[in-house]
Amino acid sequence: MPAERPERLCVGCREKHPKAELLRIVRSPAGEISVDATGKSPGRGAYLCPRAECLRAARRHNGLAWSFKGRVAPAVYDALAEALRARAED
Repeated sequence: MPAERPERLCVGCREKHPKAELLRIVRSPAGEISVDATGKSPGRGAYLCPRAECLRAARRHNGLAWSFKGRVAPAVYDALAEALRARAED
């Protein structure tokens, strides 16, 4: 029997996708929010499809605040938009 690929829920579109296809956003124990390129940073994680539509939906429905169980500054969404643009250019 083949091993299952882990899936995670996107905070934007609210659909399950393979974990490897999603961006992990992490809130560190100190409260800082950043993109986790390694997928192993300590802290509470949230996952987001690498699409602008999902980021807009997450912002509109406060997806990160829901996942992190607390307020998220609008600047965090702006920084994520920049990270998505940089990733698309690579």
